[in-house]
Amino acid sequence: MAAGHHEGHEEAHHTPGPGAAGGAGALIQGRYRLHELIGRGGMGEVWRALDESLGRRVAVKCLKPVGHSNDAGFNRVLQERFRREARVAAALQHRGITVVHDFGEHDGLLFLVMELLDGRNLLQVLDDARRHPLPVPDITDVAEQVASALAYTHAQGVVHRDLKPANIVRLTDGAVKICDFGIARLGHDIGFTSRLTGTGMAMGTPHYMSPEQIDAAEVDHRSDLYSLGCVLYELATGAPPFDLGDAWSILVGHRDTEPEPPSARRPELPAELERLILDLLAKDPEARPQDAADVGGRLKAMRAAAGAAPAAPEPVTALPAWAGSLTTGAAARSTRAHRIAGAPHDALTGAWSTRAVVATADPGSLASLDARQAEAGDLARIGNWAQAYDLHTAVAADRDRAQGAEHPDTLTSRHEAAYCLTRLGRTEEALRLYAYVAEVRRRVLGPDHTDTLAARHEAAYELGRLGRHLEAHREYTAVLAGLERTAGADHPDSLQCKHNLAFNLGQLGRDAEAYTTAVEVAQARARVLGAEHAETLTTRFEVGYALGRAGRWAEALDAYRDVAAARARLLGPDHADTLAARYETGICLGSLGRSGEALALFEDLVAARTRTAGSADAETLRARHALGVNLGLLGHWDRALAEARDVAAVRERVLGAGHPDTLVSKREIAVCMGWLGRWSGALVVYHEVTAARERVLGPAHPDTLTSRNDEARCLEHLGRTAEAQALYRKVAATAGEAPERL
Repeated sequence: MAAGHHEGHEEAHHTPGPGAAGGAGALIQGRYRLHELIGRGGMGEVWRALDESLGRRVAVKCLKPVGHSNDAGFNRVLQERFRREARVAAALQHRGITVVHDFGEHDGLLFLVMELLDGRNLLQVLDDARRHPLPVPDITDVAEQVASALAYTHAQGVVHRDLKPANIVRLTDGAVKICDFGIARLGHDIGFTSRLTGTGMAMGTPHYMSPEQIDAAEVDHRSDLYSLGCVLYELATGAPPFDLGDAWSILVGHRDTEPEPPSARRPELPAELERLILDLLAKDPEARPQDAADVGGRLKAMRAAAGAAPAAPEPVTALPAWAGSLTTGAAARSTRAHRIAGAPHDALTGAWSTRAVVATADPGSLASLDARQAEAGDLARIGNWAQAYDLHTAVAADRDRAQGAEHPDTLTSRHEAAYCLTRLGRTEEALRLYAYVAEVRRRVLGPDHTDTLAARHEAAYELGRLGRHLEAHREYTAVLAGLERTAGADHPDSLQCKHNLAFNLGQLGRDAEAYTTAVEVAQARARVLGAEHAETLTTRFEVGYALGRAGRWAEALDAYRDVAAARARLLGPDHADTLAARYETGICLGSLGRSGEALALFEDLVAARTRTAGSADAETLRARHALGVNLGLLGHWDRALAEARDVAAVRERVLGAGHPDTLVSKREIAVCMGWLGRWSGALVVYHEVTAARERVLGPAHPDTLTSRNDEARCLEHLGRTAEAQALYRKVAATAGEAPERL
């Protein structure tokens, strides 16, 4: 178990005893009970502790008195730096950054309360492996997650300044978190930073310091990118780029010497990965990638070129030394934040391998159960949901026998199995399993426990997916009340639940409430996370959707444009979320009658979607359909017809002839043929769509009735008035209303 902070080689190698915090058993601020010293370094001690108010395990970092120095000024600088770490870290909210729960002062002792991380830092991973390099998929997986976290922190104006393997933790579920913003600085606060560094205290670690840090030159976010290059070099080769005899030689190497290409030590390293590492290690910041989003984009491109999932590993006959540290510990218990209006989850690649060897050694032991659960998590991260579900279910059954049906770890396995069912589209089964987990957790842990509320939140989401929006509303409302009681109205989980509640209100037709609720969440997220945080932008996207539902297209257009611009800055112009916001921007333009602008936007969007996801991707086809609609609105019916036929053909091949999207495209073919005066051909297509909708949706479904009216209008244009009137009457009778030409 690792704390949300590491201090290099010294982490977890000290015998617990009296120290800055007063020793095991001490109670900080009447709330945090210290249990075990798990880290000690230059700035303080890190303790495993219990938050007795909420009943959760945490890491508490305490500022250690400087016993060898009587320099009051020196101590003041240390204390000021510690307060700075607290303020900076507490303001950062990203899945790739250690969460800071609380900070303050107790009996003259400064303390910081962080999440307790279940994993190992990369320094430990390398040392456990006896400095053998990591597999390439693992390197790119770590790099991509770190780049995402840095893109966020840099967007907030924060530079880490001490990125190194000891400050990057790989959790047992594969997630990566950056720790220790103790010498981070706000980019706009240079004067304050100068006061901190004016003491001559070391800022940074020699093996990972950028040339500009060494020269005391201006430092910005590109210094972190240089440090990331050093980390990746070490993961790829087993040694840092300038692994020389003393600190001064190392610093001179960073400043004056070109690094040896990683392939000189590891010839099989992919050329694209080596090029990225060497680009990051450029001496001149202007020659490096200019932002972390660019680094992330290059890594995504590498992954795409290599295939969506890694190749199956070779059979393993002996467990490598480094793998042992990655096979223990309880499974993750995070509640997933469902981004209803955003892009789907991306499958993560580069999962840690070789766990199966541990798992088969003694399948019934707790260590083996942990290893098998971690293996199931790996399968999920690369998109093997069926295998992940089977393994989670098997582990749950074995935990039931070994630990009991109501043990938290057993329930965690069932919770994870339910999520796999969600991803497999087995929504009703997922709902039943979430409801079971929630009920047992309510009885064992209490109705307001975090894990109980997490399972209920997931159940509410499944209810919404099943169209049971009234039940989902009741569940979201109850979960939100519990989260606000225990965690506070501004907690990320509370805001995520309220976001989902806003979407569900829209599905219930309560558009005004949906809009008001979404605005409240967007304002709260902007206040807590920042105006351009990914989750803030997700809710601002939802505000745009609510405005569109209300017909307020000009306001919706402004909202979507703002979100698209922010996402382009934060994530890159070709990121799926950026493209989703651009799509909605085009819909708004078309709804405002600005079809020329919409057409140009959709032409660019189709090119971007094809480039990043392929020509048969659902979102590429969706953009092509919108492009065709706008071609028609501009009177380009021949081009619109060709586009509609192409999209319909691909959708029929990929989705099936009766899929709703396929039928929408076929209806568009008929619309185009009608505008071209080819009514006989249009009638054939309309009839095909009607028959399919009646078969799939039923004769009284609104879409089926719309298709019947389409047929009737076609008959009118062909001069078959009596048949048209008979069809209009049939539609009206089915709908239970007076005849009306729709």
